[in-house]
Amino acid sequence: MKKPSLVRRALAITLAAAALAPAVQAQSGADWPQHPVTIVMTFPPGSGVDIVGRLIQEPLAKVLGQTVIIDYKVGAAGNIASDYVAHAKPDGYTLEFGTAATHGVNAALYKRLPFDVEADFVPVSPINDVSNVLTVNPDVMNVKTLKEFVDEVRAHPGKYNYASTGNGTGTHMAFAEMNAKLGLQMVHVPYKGGPEAIQGVLKGEACCIMNQVQSVLPHAKAGKVRLLAVTTAKRVPAVADVPTIGESGLAGTQGFDSSTWFALFAPKGTDPAVVAKLNAAVRQVLQQPEVKSRLESMGNTIRLETPEQFKATVHANRLKWAEVVKATNVSID
Repeated sequence: MKKPSLVRRALAITLAAAALAPAVQAQSGADWPQHPVTIVMTFPPGSGVDIVGRLIQEPLAKVLGQTVIIDYKVGAAGNIASDYVAHAKPDGYTLEFGTAATHGVNAALYKRLPFDVEADFVPVSPINDVSNVLTVNPDVMNVKTLKEFVDEVRAHPGKYNYASTGNGTGTHMAFAEMNAKLGLQMVHVPYKGGPEAIQGVLKGEACCIMNQVQSVLPHAKAGKVRLLAVTTAKRVPAVADVPTIGESGLAGTQGFDSSTWFALFAPKGTDPAVVAKLNAAVRQVLQQPEVKSRLESMGNTIRLETPEQFKATVHANRLKWAEVVKATNVSID
């Protein structure tokens, strides 16, 4: 009488295990992705982040074999997007398009973040290194070199406003770092993103901005702004005639390097197999000649790292910006 019961029980267990097998396999990343992947943008349409995100969107979709959706959750220097992704389901279908600011600067500036920029994320892959460039409106400040810029600001402390794409963003911190090293007194005017900040400079609301090369280059070519110096240690091929800040010879600028990077992050707990697939897909996209050429023509440098290498990069970046924030005495809350 007991044997049929035991048989039925064994059969039930077998069927249950078979039913669970596909789910386990999907969770392991073997079949990922099975539906569209969403990239949550930290900054608004038209920003440097958006330009690069849109550039890799379709090529990445082709490599993954699934639609890649761009979703904007902007504000608070990228913290709104970071908070959303940090608490998203860790299945590989929700990613953040972060930066050295969102996953480095913000940790030092904001004391009460509802997430940890390292512990609550899995670094998936860097995309590119980005140089900012000191950009001036010649109608507001008619200077042609960094030395002339510094002399003018020192002669009129507190007179000139500089724009940024928001409190704590890379454009803000690069300018704050330069001002601290050179002892410049300027007024910071934060905007809600790159497009608004650049418009502020074009309208003369601010004399200048230290924004990404790709964002200001069209305006420079149109003669509306003047590029004085790039923030990287080496010159940028896309604007090869523009010297580095360090080349100015001014005391305090030797070795100046305030570049940033863009990258993809996933929520903590995301399967390493999924992360590995994403990393491989991004690397494949970045090495496509058309993508590489377009990124470099806009002043970017391709950055290829494994998830493990990028994790170390993120940690070092957090420590670096903590020191800069302390040295510049910049705070948000």
